Amino acid sequence: MKYLFNFILFIIIIPVLLFSKGDIVFDDYFVNKTMRIDYFRIGDADEEIITIDQIYRQGAWAGNPDNLIDPFNNGRNFIKIYDIAANKLIFSKGYNCIFAEYRTTESAIKGVNRTYHESALIPYPKKPVLFVIEARDKKNVLHPIFIKKIYPDDIHIIKEQPGRGDKIYKIIKNGDPHKKVDIVFIAEGYTAEEENKFKTDLKKHTEILFGFEPYNKNKKKFNVYGIFSPSLESGIDQPTKGIYKNSAVNASFNALDIDRYLLTEDNKTLRDIAAQVPYDAILIMVNSKRYGGGGIYNNYAVFTAHNQWNDRVLIHEFGHSFAGLADEYYTSSTTYNDFYPKGVEPTEPNITALLNPDKIKWKDILSNDIEIPTDWNKDVYDSLNLKKQKMQSELNDKIKQMKKDNASEKEIKEVKDNFDERSKKITKETSRFLIEHPLNEKVGAFEGAGYSSKGLYRPMINCLMFSLKENRFCKVCQDAITKVINYYSE
Repeated sequence: MKYLFNFILFIIIIPVLLFSKGDIVFDDYFVNKTMRIDYFRIGDADEEIITIDQIYRQGAWAGNPDNLIDPFNNGRNFIKIYDIAANKLIFSKGYNCIFAEYRTTESAIKGVNRTYHESALIPYPKKPVLFVIEARDKKNVLHPIFIKKIYPDDIHIIKEQPGRGDKIYKIIKNGDPHKKVDIVFIAEGYTAEEENKFKTDLKKHTEILFGFEPYNKNKKKFNVYGIFSPSLESGIDQPTKGIYKNSAVNASFNALDIDRYLLTEDNKTLRDIAAQVPYDAILIMVNSKRYGGGGIYNNYAVFTAHNQWNDRVLIHEFGHSFAGLADEYYTSSTTYNDFYPKGVEPTEPNITALLNPDKIKWKDILSNDIEIPTDWNKDVYDSLNLKKQKMQSELNDKIKQMKKDNASEKEIKEVKDNFDERSKKITKETSRFLIEHPLNEKVGAFEGAGYSSKGLYRPMINCLMFSLKENRFCKVCQDAITKVINYYSE
């Protein structure tokens, strides 16, 4: 009944709060510390329950004190903080979470409950506040799903420092964390004996990050840290291969039953490690040669450090976690169901359902005289991908039969090598189609995006969010990333 009362009270006062945003003077409402609110999210496709775990008072606030209200309207969830005495919204931030992805899977649809641990980081309030979590419905409208009154002087708030003693490396230091984007690389799957390997990888991947635009031209707006928390074993979990490792943040392949999807569900440990430095964004660097990664908006990105595609995976996944960019590809299989409901405009800045072509979200940078939607001979591209998928399916069936027939490893290798040669030819043909396309440099609305062949559109024919074979972001993605950089630094 107490929760219901608070919920009704919130609904009554929300119209006043929504018209009270204005400019928020940081010192009027906050002290220069971080409040970390840990909570559990439990549920399936139809229901979810949120319950507080613990609240912490931690080091200096890393965010920009001049930009406290999130302007991007991105993310499937929002954290909102209301000063109770002033009856005013004083902080907000959009984000995504693993649970939002889980509830679109078959397991969640069948009613299987899962529990995920999450954290909200906010500037430490001076006075009692309402902590509100909002979630979007199927029409992308935000609704409050959890409300809690928090007293900053509550004796149950944990005020001790992490005190882990992990090694901290300052790679780039350009100034005050309040006016910089603060990135922290977390070591995962590196043993104590592999510290030098981590240091080498840290330097290498920092250089990779700032080798791409728009990060390169904005390099002076960043601080970069590395934290070495040694793992007891080298590498990470690979469940489909029967490999399990005792690693620092317990990252694992096969997240949400997608073989290459790499995430950690050990949020508490991750946040404890990261809390040793001021941070706006987390990059988990994994000591592995296997292809894989993951990125969750305003949460974290994870990538493997030694795969041939490690540079592109790092940049692609950081695009998800830092700027909330959507996947633009649509030919790879996923376990999601209706991830983007039909007839609803996605919140991500780089894909659109094109419900109103005259008001397309990247209208300001559309190419002159471009057709909307943009005809790009999609059927040709799709036929090449279908051909490759058919070959892969035939290969899998043949290898399976050969193993049943006790074929030798040499014979199986010959079949695989033959497939690789044919597959490479199709890959080259696909790449040539994109590179030599007459609309390659044009900004329009190209159908095929967000895991959907029909009904969703991307801004340009190619982009790092569309294909890892591309070595740059499209103009719309660069613009979106730049806006987030400026939000933290200006």
